[in-house]
Amino acid sequence: MITSLRIRNFKCFSDAEFDLRPLTVLTGLNGSGKSTVVQALLLARQAAQAPSSTIQLNGPYELALGEAQELLHPAAGQPEFGVRIRIAGTETDWDYRFGIPSERALHLTVETSPRQPPLVLGQPGSGFTYLCAERLGPRDLLSVSAEPPDELGVGVRGEHTAQVLALHQERLTTRRLTVREPLRHQDWEVPLLRTQAEAWASHIIRPLQITAQWAPGIAASTIRFREAGPYGEVIRPANTGFGVSYALPIIVAGLMTEPGDVLIVENPEAHLHPTGQSRMGRFLAQVAGSGVQVVIETHSDHVLNGARLSVAEGGPLSSQEAIVHFFGRQETVPIELTSRGEMATWPSGFFDQIEDDLGRLARARRRR
Repeated sequence: MITSLRIRNFKCFSDAEFDLRPLTVLTGLNGSGKSTVVQALLLARQAAQAPSSTIQLNGPYELALGEAQELLHPAAGQPEFGVRIRIAGTETDWDYRFGIPSERALHLTVETSPRQPPLVLGQPGSGFTYLCAERLGPRDLLSVSAEPPDELGVGVRGEHTAQVLALHQERLTTRRLTVREPLRHQDWEVPLLRTQAEAWASHIIRPLQITAQWAPGIAASTIRFREAGPYGEVIRPANTGFGVSYALPIIVAGLMTEPGDVLIVENPEAHLHPTGQSRMGRFLAQVAGSGVQVVIETHSDHVLNGARLSVAEGGPLSSQEAIVHFFGRQETVPIELTSRGEMATWPSGFFDQIEDDLGRLARARRRR
């Protein structure tokens, strides 16, 4: 479990340090550094997973960071930046220092890295899952991966979700075959991945059944849905809306986790009704409470409130295991949660737009 992340001279951060918990929520203004925190973790992950003298800025994990010089903080004294992480239960700092070989380079040189990468960054396959904000919308056909079935995850954009479900349904995997008990939906104890994915998708999005297939001889997978009930007809993804396609990979990735894994999700609220956003927040809090490190980048107060409800109602996640970082115009404010799910502080601009709008509406009515 990563407990601390320090970023030096990377994009908007000259020198910044962030506490990380089992559940870490990154929220705040556009362009204030939320994605930069995630990108710093992904660069360290890239360096840890395949140690070499260089790492790519564009391509892996759908990164599109452009040219190396664009990433350097304006006040940096040297053409390099660093990422330092601290792991729970150790006194060791794991340092990654990246150099900029030239202004227009599309890669970074790895100047310093640990001899042995921390397990939390070096885990194979779905042990470290990142789902980007731009996930795949409805598709009749989805790609398949040549990764070994035991290491295959849902993909950065959710592109392998159907293949993962099909492999598990056909029992072609030996690891993560069933869903752990702490993550099973309370109304459905059958531990199979597809069954639990149906239960949680029905709870978060709307009632539906899922069929995923990877037909022999075809380098593609398919996923179809059926309305719950005896007379439900098969529905193509295009006719279920974007909410299902965007939310299902998060659900499947969360259900596949094991203690010690890392799950990073950008904009889990995308295309979901507010009720679904709140339930997604509670689901991710439940994943975090089961021993997984979950990092969420979100603009949704509903997702945050769902996580807060999980804490307040005595879910598996305690208040000490969650932290919110609010990225404002001038500074980043860490916000603790109380045992009742309350925010220890409420900085200006932190999910207060509804109060501003309602106040303006009230004043407008009085003027009429």
